[in-house]
Amino acid sequence: MSDRPLAAVRPAPRSPRRATLALALAAVAFATPPQGAPGYTDTPLLPDGKWCVHDSRRPQPRVVAPGAMHGPAAAPADALVLFDGTDLSRFTGGDGPARWKVGDGYAEVNGTGDIETLDAFGDCQLHLEWCAPVPAAGESQGRGNSGIYLMQRYEVQVLDCFDNKTYPDGQAAALYGQKPPLVNACRPPGEWQSYDILFEAPRFDGEKLVKPARVTVLHNGVVVHHAQEYIGPTSHRDVGVYSPHPDRLPFRLQDHGNPVRYRNIWIRPLGQYDAP
Repeated sequence: MSDRPLAAVRPAPRSPRRATLALALAAVAFATPPQGAPGYTDTPLLPDGKWCVHDSRRPQPRVVAPGAMHGPAAAPADALVLFDGTDLSRFTGGDGPARWKVGDGYAEVNGTGDIETLDAFGDCQLHLEWCAPVPAAGESQGRGNSGIYLMQRYEVQVLDCFDNKTYPDGQAAALYGQKPPLVNACRPPGEWQSYDILFEAPRFDGEKLVKPARVTVLHNGVVVHHAQEYIGPTSHRDVGVYSPHPDRLPFRLQDHGNPVRYRNIWIRPLGQYDAP
């Protein structure tokens, strides 16, 4: 530090040419993805006009250590238990029974394709628990990747993001390709994690969208989205556009090629106030 009084320290005047050069260098720095940050800069802009889809320049959510988890969360009395650890009879593999491996109270992705519920749902409260494989293998989107597709099209991402950077709108608990989680609440691979999802289905009047889909998500008990609207259906490297669909549809669990495990899946359809 200089011994001169602070009042005597003045920056040298900057010439217009130097100022222009500084701005140009700053623009280049912003356009260049941070070293080691996976993602894209050549994808469409999201509607807020700030970031591209899967933008590698987007700030990484800060890390928050979740509280301890003491076994599976018990389902409420009025919940429909979709998977209790014994069989996948409430799911289908699309062209027949779900064929994921079931053992020791969990179902494991095994390369046989996505599975989805036999029942259809609209507004709902969904609880499930998932576990990323150990040892951790791969990086970015290639590490413990799966996903929950509400109404077969609105995804909440599943990914091992414990000490694993990826583009922020693709990390664990992101509304994939749209919104990163507010914070990164991931546990280490091999530990069970929970999602509690409150989902409101979109509303249509004929071909017109009246109300977008909206979701609140708690990851390991930490709020990571609160009443956040989906821009449209989930898409990769693009911006999804709403199109009319039924009021109720199954939800889907994704087989992305990684042996992610699921357990304790239950759901509560949400009704209206003052319903009989």
